[in-house]
Amino acid sequence: MASPGHSDLGEVASEIKGSERRTAVAIADLEWREMEGDDCEFRYGDGTNEAQDNDFPTVERSRLQEMLSLLGLETYQVQKLSLQDSLQISFDSMKNWAPQVPKDLPWNFLRKLQALNAEARNTTMVLDLLPDARPVEKESQMEEEIIYWDPGDDIAADIYSFSELPTPDTPVNPLDLLCALLLSSDSFLQQEIVLKMSLCQFALPLVLPDSENHYHTFLLWAMRGIVRTWWAQPPRGVGSFREDSVVLCRAPTFAFVRMDVSSNSKSQLLNAILSPGHRQWDCFWHRDLNLGTNSREIADGLVEISWFFPSGKEELDIFPEPVAFLNLRGDIGSHWLQFKLLTEISSAVFILTDNISKKEYKLLYSMKESTTKYYFILSPYRGKRNTNLRFLNKLIPVLKIDHSHVLVKVSSTDSESFVKRIRAIIGNVARAPCRRVSVEDMAHTARKLGLKVDEDCEECQKAKDRMERITRKIKDSDAYRKDELRLQGDPWRKAAQVEKEFCQLQWATDPPEKHRAELRRRLLELRMQQNSHDPTSGLQEFISGISSPSLGEKQYFLRWMEWGLARVGQPRLRQPPETLFTLRPKHGGATDLGEQLWPEPLGVEHFLREMGQFYEAESCLVEAGRLPAGQRRFAHFPGLASELLLTGLPLELIDGSTLSTPVRWVTGLLKELHVRLERRSRLVVLSALGVPGTGKSTLLNTMFGLRFAMGKSCSPRGAFMQLITVAEGFSQDLGCDHILVIDSGGLIGGALTSAGDRFELEASLATLLMGLSNVTVVSLAETRDIPPAILHAFLRLEETGHMPNYQFVYQNLHDVSASGSRPRDKRQLLDMPSDLSRAAAQKEKQGDSFRALVGLAFCDPEKQHIWHIPGLWHGLPPMAAVSLAYSEAIFELKRCLLENIRNGLSNQNKNIQQLIELVRRV
Repeated sequence: MASPGHSDLGEVASEIKGSERRTAVAIADLEWREMEGDDCEFRYGDGTNEAQDNDFPTVERSRLQEMLSLLGLETYQVQKLSLQDSLQISFDSMKNWAPQVPKDLPWNFLRKLQALNAEARNTTMVLDLLPDARPVEKESQMEEEIIYWDPGDDIAADIYSFSELPTPDTPVNPLDLLCALLLSSDSFLQQEIVLKMSLCQFALPLVLPDSENHYHTFLLWAMRGIVRTWWAQPPRGVGSFREDSVVLCRAPTFAFVRMDVSSNSKSQLLNAILSPGHRQWDCFWHRDLNLGTNSREIADGLVEISWFFPSGKEELDIFPEPVAFLNLRGDIGSHWLQFKLLTEISSAVFILTDNISKKEYKLLYSMKESTTKYYFILSPYRGKRNTNLRFLNKLIPVLKIDHSHVLVKVSSTDSESFVKRIRAIIGNVARAPCRRVSVEDMAHTARKLGLKVDEDCEECQKAKDRMERITRKIKDSDAYRKDELRLQGDPWRKAAQVEKEFCQLQWATDPPEKHRAELRRRLLELRMQQNSHDPTSGLQEFISGISSPSLGEKQYFLRWMEWGLARVGQPRLRQPPETLFTLRPKHGGATDLGEQLWPEPLGVEHFLREMGQFYEAESCLVEAGRLPAGQRRFAHFPGLASELLLTGLPLELIDGSTLSTPVRWVTGLLKELHVRLERRSRLVVLSALGVPGTGKSTLLNTMFGLRFAMGKSCSPRGAFMQLITVAEGFSQDLGCDHILVIDSGGLIGGALTSAGDRFELEASLATLLMGLSNVTVVSLAETRDIPPAILHAFLRLEETGHMPNYQFVYQNLHDVSASGSRPRDKRQLLDMPSDLSRAAAQKEKQGDSFRALVGLAFCDPEKQHIWHIPGLWHGLPPMAAVSLAYSEAIFELKRCLLENIRNGLSNQNKNIQQLIELVRRV
C-alpha cells in the first residue's frame, strides 16, 4: 500500500521523466555562465565569499566574543582550560547543583559529562531571583516589543544596531555551549570531552567552526582515543568480533545537509535512522528537545559525526556493517567549505530543502564533477512545486540523478515508512561498490581544502615521530620484551621471590642467620646481573620522550605510545568478550590468575617497569655498599615518573607480571612526589577491590574522570594508582590536598581458600591495598560474592587496628531501578557467615569473628555502606548509551565518599611521608 505522500512523489517523478533533458543541459550551462557576474562566487580557502567578509566582520567577531564572555570562558583563549583543571575536587563535587547563570553552564556540562550523564547537554538554568526582582513573565503574557525611533535623533537609527545576542537570562543553545567550550579547551580536554560524549552516544564534533577567525578545525586528535567494538556479519552468516579505533575504521559515509529552509529536521531524521525498533535515541540534538529551538549563535558550520555499529544480531541490526553519518549545522550556502568537504568524503549526500531557487541551483551546479551520489528530500511549500521541478530537471544530467533520487516528505507522510525507505537507500549504496573512508582519510581531504587539522601542531607531530621510532621495531611483543626490556621476566621474578622470602624472615621469631645471608647473597647477584645491562635504544627513546621540557609534547608522546602499542603490542584474543567492558569470570566468580586467557598486552607500564628495575637494582647495590652513590645513573628516574603521575597518568603500584611491589621504586617515586607537592602533600588513599568483570575500573573512571584501563582484553594485571587534586579553596574543608586512587586491576581473582599458594597470594595483595587505604570500595557482582581473599584481609587488618571506611558496591544488577542502600541486604551480610567466611576465619584462627568485623564496619546504621548500582548500559552494546540511573547512582556514591572523608570517617588522613613508611611496613 502506498504511504501518504506517495502521490506527491509520483507527480515529481512523472514531471521529471517527461521533461526535455537536452534543453535542461543547455539552460544549466547558460545559468552557470551567468554566475560569473554574480556576487556568490565561492572561495574554498576559508569558506566565505568576499561580500560576506566585507559586510559582516564585526557582527561575526562580536558573536563569538560575546558568547565566550557570557559563559565566562574569555579568560581561556590564551591559556586554555586543561584536563587537570576540570578534574579537581571542589565544593561543587559534593552537590547535585543546577546552573543559575550562563557562567555555570560549562562547568555543569563538564561535571555531568565526566559522570556519563545522558542529560549533560541540557543547558536549562534555574533562575535565582532576588526578593525584589521582577518575576519572569509567562510566555502567554509576553508580547513582541515594538521599537520606535526618530530618524533625526543622534541615537543610531539603524535596526541592525539592536543586538540579538544572548543575554544572561536567555538560555544558551547546547551546540553553542559545546563549541565555546571546545574552543576554550586544550587538546587533551577536547579529547576527554569527545570520548565521554561517545560513551553517552552523543553525536561528536568533527569540524569545529571558528566564526571570528574563519579558521575551522578538523578534530582528528580529539577522536584518537575512541575505540569501538562490533560484530560483523559476513555474507556466509558467521558473526565475527571486531575492535578498532573509530579514527582508523573505514566505513561508507552518508552526509545530511540543509539547503536554504527545510520543514523537515535533519537531526530527527538521523536519530530515527540510527535507532532500532521504536525506541529513539537522541544522538543528534534537534529542535524538539528542550532548548532545541533556541537560535544558534556560533555553532552554525559545525559538522557532527556518529556511527552505527552492528551487534551481530540480525534481527536487531539496521545495517550489517559499520556506517558513518555526518550532519552539517546551518545552510550549505553559508558554509560552502564544509559542504565541499562532505561531498568529497561521503558515499552519498542527502539534501533537505523546501525550495530550490536560482542561487541554490548555481551552488549545486558547481558540484558537477563530483562522483558522490545525491538525494533530495523535499517538503515544498504550496505554489513552489513547479519551480522545484524546473530546477531539478536542470540538475538531473549535472548530478547524474533520476527520479529515485528525489523523495517528498510532507506532514502527512508516514514517518516510519519514510525512515525505512531512507535506510533501504543507504543499504543499497553501502552494498554496492562505494567510497569507504576513515576519519584519518577525512582529515587528509580536509587538509587539501585548507581546513586546520588539530593533530598537525609541531608538538604532536614530534611526539608521533618518536613513538613510531619505537613501535616500528616491534614485530612480536613477546620477542620485543625479551630483547629490549631485559630486566623484566626471569631476572625480576627471581629477585622478587628472594625479596619476599627475605621479608618473611624478618617476621620469624628466630631466623637462621645462615639462610638470611644466603638470601642476601642471591639477591645481590641478581641485582648485579640486572645492573650490568644498559638501557636499550627503545627504552632510551622512551626516556627521552618523557624527559621533554615541553609538558605538551610529553603528554602527546604518552598518548601516542598508548595507541601505538595497542596496535602492535596487543596479543591475539582467543575468544571475543561477552560485553564491551567485561568478561564473565569462570566458576561463579573465580578467575584464575595463572590462566592467561588474555595475554598481557605490551603497554607504557612495561617501559616504566624497566625504568623501575634499573632504579631498584642500582639502589640495592648502593645500599649494600657495592656501588658508590656518586656513580648512580638512574637516580632521576623516580622524578620522571612522579611528573607523569602529576599529569594524570596511572602508575603501577603492584607489578602485574610478578605480583609484587618494587618497594624502592615506589618509595622513591613517592619521595619525589612529596618534593614536588611541597606543602600540599596531605593524602587520602582510596582503593577499589574486586574480581575482574565487576566494573570497578569503570566505576572509578566515571566517578572521578580517571584513566584506568577498562575491560579484561586491554587491562594490565597489576594494581595502578592515580592522583586527584583537591582545589585549594576546598582542601582545608575536606582535610586533604590530594586523593590517591588505587585500582586493584586483575589481582583479586576470587581464589578459594583451598587453592593454597594462590589464595595466600591474593589475600596478601588484598591486605596490602586495604592496609594502605583510608577508604576501600569493594566491587561485587552479586550478593554474598565477597572474594575469600578480601574476607581474609579484613581479618588480618582487624589485628592491626587499621580499619578503613568500607563501601560495598553491588554492580550489574538486572533491576535497573535499584539504587542506594538496601537494609534487607545489610542484614543478609550480617547474618551467620557463609562457608567461605568460615574458611577465611579459620585460616586466621579467629573462628566466627567475621560477623563482629562486619558489624564494626557498619557500626553506624545511619550511614550507607552497601550500594546497589544499576546496570551500566541502556540498551544493547555497541549502540547502547550509559544509563542515566547508573550515572546518578555513581554520583551519589561519590558524594557519600567525599562526605565521609570530610567528616573524618575515613580513618586518619596521612601525608606522603607517612604513606612511604606504611608502604615499607605493610
